[in-house]
Amino acid sequence: MAAKTQIALAGNPNSGKTTLFNHLTGSRQHVGNYPGVTVEKKEGVYSGQNEKVHIVDLPGTYSLTAYSVEEVVARDFLVTEKPQAVINIADAANLERNLYLSCQLLELGIPTVLALNMIDAARDRGITIDAGRLEELLGLPVVPIIARTGFGTVELMERAIEVARTSRAWQPVSISYGDDLDNLLIEMERLIETTAFLTDTYPPRWTAIKYIESDQQIIAKGQACNPELAAELSAKVTVVADHLRQTMDTYPEAVIADHRYGYIKSILRQGVLRQQFDSARLFASDRIDMVVTNRFLGPLIMVAVLLGLYHLTFTYGKPLQDGLNTVFGWLGGRVDQLLPAGHLKSLLVSGIIAGVGGILSFVPLIMLMFTGIAVLEDSGYLARVAFMMDRIFRIFGLHGSSVMAYIISGGIAGGCAVPGVMATRTLRSPKERMATLLTAPLMNCGAKLPVLALLTGTFFTQNKAPFLFMLTLLAWVVALLMARLLRSTVLRGASTPFVMELPPYRLPTFKGLAIHTWEKTWQYIRKAGTVILAISILLWAAMTFPGLPADTEARFDRQRQAIAQTYPEGTPQFNQELGALTAARNQLALENSLAGRLGLGLEPLSQMAGFDWRTNIALVGGFAAKEVIISTLGTAYSLGEVDPEASASLSQALAADPAWNPVKAMAVIVFIMFYAPCLVTVACIIREAGSWKWGFFSMAFNTGFAFAMAVTIFQVGTALGLAG
Repeated sequence: MAAKTQIALAGNPNSGKTTLFNHLTGSRQHVGNYPGVTVEKKEGVYSGQNEKVHIVDLPGTYSLTAYSVEEVVARDFLVTEKPQAVINIADAANLERNLYLSCQLLELGIPTVLALNMIDAARDRGITIDAGRLEELLGLPVVPIIARTGFGTVELMERAIEVARTSRAWQPVSISYGDDLDNLLIEMERLIETTAFLTDTYPPRWTAIKYIESDQQIIAKGQACNPELAAELSAKVTVVADHLRQTMDTYPEAVIADHRYGYIKSILRQGVLRQQFDSARLFASDRIDMVVTNRFLGPLIMVAVLLGLYHLTFTYGKPLQDGLNTVFGWLGGRVDQLLPAGHLKSLLVSGIIAGVGGILSFVPLIMLMFTGIAVLEDSGYLARVAFMMDRIFRIFGLHGSSVMAYIISGGIAGGCAVPGVMATRTLRSPKERMATLLTAPLMNCGAKLPVLALLTGTFFTQNKAPFLFMLTLLAWVVALLMARLLRSTVLRGASTPFVMELPPYRLPTFKGLAIHTWEKTWQYIRKAGTVILAISILLWAAMTFPGLPADTEARFDRQRQAIAQTYPEGTPQFNQELGALTAARNQLALENSLAGRLGLGLEPLSQMAGFDWRTNIALVGGFAAKEVIISTLGTAYSLGEVDPEASASLSQALAADPAWNPVKAMAVIVFIMFYAPCLVTVACIIREAGSWKWGFFSMAFNTGFAFAMAVTIFQVGTALGLAG
């Protein structure tokens, strides 16, 4: 049965709104975008009260005054869709600030239910809230909840559904803003009602308030509706604004904000809010922040935390990875024994098992990395990282909120550039947003991590964790320098101020960590089983066909027959001669394939960076998805060696190949870190930037820069004799 009742969730960022949405809707939700903008639209279904309720999670916003795209989207949804009820989620521990949005909902007249979330955190801070008294004073239902555990959510939905079922006209609440503005509002409201100016969408008093607040969206709509009246209203506001500046040295919008907070304080002081502790008392989060966000100790603690995360990942993940490599090696050997020689055997062993198996063997590392990131995020520490990094980011022309996009993209290795690029939606400055989304893919995402881990573990065995940590720092340095370059050239402009709320520290729950880790790990596994599998098969085909000419195959057959006639089958001489012949045949076949021809064609240029034709094949495949670099290398070496299914792992194969050395490995690592983003990320950049030109710019610029760095590393390292 289709949902008949529509309820919207509104609230400040970090108020627990999305947690409540996930709790109410579970798996019955889907995510899209609002039409014409890049703001995420979350919708779901709540089953209760013998009916299905349609739930819409509005973007987090502090206000309904249109200062950001999120605020415009939230407000437009409320006034155009007119949901039967709105659940306003407020952080009970910061009630005064959170009620500012509630005031605006009341002024708009929306049927509202107030959810006092994180009531347990408020109690821990010595805050007692009389929900009944608050309900009486506000004139709307008030329900204490803990969205994280589900406490109070059943009662919340019962009361919200009850409000939604009570069909009534919107009833705006009037708040006094002092004599000057109140008189102006009465005059403007009368004009608006008389001329029906935007009254089909907004309450008259609310429209007048938006004019006083200089809300550009409403002013533009008024200009389109009735230019003469819009000009008259603006003129009246200008007169009062000049008077306020001359007499009080303030602006009308500041007066409105002050009176709203005065209205909130008057309510809270009427027996609603009681503070048990002295206001000067430092709470646990504040005491911790005195250390972890200290100007000198903070960065050192941050480096130690991140280095510890890498150390734990490799210390406990490597044995599990080796175990999976053994399993896939055994599986490849069994398939090799059971199937006769031919394309099917080659596809299964070299294309699928060697390709996808190489990706899946990194699941233990990925799981441990994601678990560590989830601990840092759920505990509230990642927000502190953003706070500390803001001072540095300003130097490079970025906003402090850009830090989160970098972290999500792989600033702590293991993220993904796609959600990282999407996270730039929170940035208000278009130029800061563009600089961030173009440089965020330079971070070491989860797709690059297996490749970096493979080459690090192969050629820098003694210092794996410190080396990978150094690569993470390198990614940050390069991304910030690129951002500075962009902000100084094609994206020139002033930086905007940084404002961010630091959530209180919380002990992560086992359930929360398990869900976050599994969701991200499953995305990795699913990608390996779908996209990576498809690309692995395509690359295997490109490295297999068209095959050797018939006369060449006939020549190898004659040589095999000659070996069989010369040496008894199974003897060491027989195996040695046949192995050498098979290796020569497979090498020639790979060179003659479509991928081999492409790799060889690029070799005259790529040799400047030390890349041979097999490496070229893998790097070209990496344009589609960075994960396939390992699978392509595995396939290339499987096709070009003797009995690869029974041979050592790819890491051992690379270590044994004389064409590979630490200098080449470092050049390849740097190239993979910084060359073109994967196709999915490029598509996301195009969508978020609104132009395909930025997507192609990202591919061309990043690849050119990465190749220049790789050439420099290889040439200088070789000249210094570091190639070994």
